[in-house]
Amino acid sequence: MQRRDLLKLSPLALASTVGHVAFAQSPAPSAAEALFNVRTYGATGDGKTVDSPAINKAIEAVAAAGGGTLVFPAGTYVCFTIRLKSNIALYLSQGCTILAADSPKPGETTGYNGGTYDAAEPNDPWTPYQDYGHNHWKNSLFYGENLHNISIQGPGLIHGKGLSNGTKGIRSGTGGFVAEQAGVGNKSIALKLCHNVLLRDFTVLKGGHFALLATGVDNMTLDNLLIDTDRDGFDIDCCRNVRVSNCTVNSPWDDAICPKSSYALGYARSTDNVTISNNFVSGYYDLGSVADGTWKKFPDDAHVPRNGRIKCGTESNGGFRNITITGNVIEGCKGISLETSDGAYCEDITVTGNTFRDCVDAPLFLRLNRRNRNPKETLRPGTLRRVIIADLVSYNSASSTASILSGIPENLIEDVKLSNCYFGHHGLPKDMKIGWGENSKPMPDWHTIQVPEIEDAYPELLRFGPTPCNGLFVRHLKNFEASHVEIAPANPDPRPAFWLEDVHRADFFAVTAPPQPNFSLHNVTDLRILWSRAAKDATLEKADDKVL
Repeated sequence: MQRRDLLKLSPLALASTVGHVAFAQSPAPSAAEALFNVRTYGATGDGKTVDSPAINKAIEAVAAAGGGTLVFPAGTYVCFTIRLKSNIALYLSQGCTILAADSPKPGETTGYNGGTYDAAEPNDPWTPYQDYGHNHWKNSLFYGENLHNISIQGPGLIHGKGLSNGTKGIRSGTGGFVAEQAGVGNKSIALKLCHNVLLRDFTVLKGGHFALLATGVDNMTLDNLLIDTDRDGFDIDCCRNVRVSNCTVNSPWDDAICPKSSYALGYARSTDNVTISNNFVSGYYDLGSVADGTWKKFPDDAHVPRNGRIKCGTESNGGFRNITITGNVIEGCKGISLETSDGAYCEDITVTGNTFRDCVDAPLFLRLNRRNRNPKETLRPGTLRRVIIADLVSYNSASSTASILSGIPENLIEDVKLSNCYFGHHGLPKDMKIGWGENSKPMPDWHTIQVPEIEDAYPELLRFGPTPCNGLFVRHLKNFEASHVEIAPANPDPRPAFWLEDVHRADFFAVTAPPQPNFSLHNVTDLRILWSRAAKDATLEKADDKVL
C-alpha cells in the first residue's frame, strides 16, 4: 500500500471517512477514496446477526469496483466463512471483533442460527501425507485461493470461538467441535496459492487448528500480530519470501511459528527465504490471558504440553532453504527445532541472537530421520546441513534431556556451527522425577541411559527420553564446531556436558562446563579440544567409548 493510502487509515481519517461512507446514498465511494464500509452492505456488528452474507456481498462489490479497503467499524460481527478476493484490504477498526459463529456440534448438521462453514474441499489422493487440517482450506473463517494483493490490517480482534481446534478438546469453556464433521470450521485464516499478502496489527484469540494456515503463499508479511490460541499459531507451508516479525504468539498446546513443507499441494514445494525475527513466543499462559493483558501463568502441575516453539517441520517433503531465525524471545515452552523427516532438503539456516527462559525440554532440537510420509515414488534421503547457531542465551531449562542434534546411521547431519552460546539448566538433583503427577517417575541412573534411534517415527525431542549428558547430545553428524559455548547447570549434574556418537571432524574451542569428565566419546574421529575449561587440550584421530 502506498504511503498516501496508509495516511488515509489514520484514526482521524478513518473516523471521518467511515461516517461519510456509512450515510452515503450510494454504496460505492469515489475512486479517489477507495474506502468501503461493511455497514453500507447490511452488516450489523450487533453480536447476534450472522453478518458473513453481508460481508461477502461487500467484498464482491469492492472487487467489482477494482479493489480497495473494506472497513469494519467497531462492533461484533458474527460470521461463518468470509471469502477473500484479490486487490482488497480488510481494515479491522479498534473495537471491532470478527466472531467465529459456533460450528455444528457432534450429531448436528447446522451451527449457530442454522449456519455452517464452507465445506472442506476434497484433496485426494494427497490426504494421507499430512494431517486433516493441512488438506483443506475452505472450511475456515477467512479463506482465499489463487489471490493476489490482499491484506487484513488494523487493531481489531478475530475470535475463533466457534472453530474446532482439531483435537475435540474443550479449553476455557469453548470448543468440542469435530473438525472432520461437515459444516465445521477449523482455521481462522486459510490461504492457498496466493501472493502479495499482508497481515498486520490485529489479535487472534482461540484461532482454531491454525490461526493462520498459508500453503503455497509467496511474498507474505506477518507483522505485529498477537496470537493467543489453543493450537498452532502460524503454519507457513510451501511458502517463499516470508517475513514474520514483531509478533506475540502464546500457543501452549501446539507450535507457535512453524514453517512446513507438506505434500498438500500434490507435489513437493520447498519453503524458502523466510525471516522470523523479533517475536515473542510462549506456552506459559492460560488461553486468553495474553490477549486481555492479564498474563496468567499455568500452575506448575498443570497438564499442558507448553509447546509454543519455533519449528521447521514436521511436514517436510520439499525442504527449507535460506531460513533466518533471529532476535526472538522464547519463554516457558519448547525451544527451536529443525526437523526433516520426509526427505526435505533443510539447508542454509541461521539461528542467531535468540533468548530462551524456562524451556520445558531443551532449547535446541535438530533432527534428520526417515519417517517418509510421502508418496513412495518421491522418496529420497533428506538433508540437514549448513546450520549456524550463534549468540544464544538459555536460562533455567529443564534438565532431563540435553539439546539433541541427531541424524541416523545412514544419513548424517552436516556442517553445524555453534558459537557464543550459554546453556543454563536446572541440573540433576538426586530426587529428580520426570513426567507429570501420577505418571512421573524417578530419573534413571544416567550410566544406564540408552537413547533410542527412533529412525522412522515422528520426530519429537522428549520421545528420546532422558539423555546421558546435560548439554549437547550429538549423534550421526559430520563437521561440527562449538566455540565459546558454556554448559551451566544450576545444581550439580554428574552427567558429562557433551555426548558424541558417530561424529566425524569435531572442533571444540573455549568451551566451559563444571570441572568433571565432560566428553563421552563413541565412534568419534578427528576430534580437537582447545583452550577449554571443560577438558584439557586434546587432538584425537579416533575415540571409541572414551571419556575426557
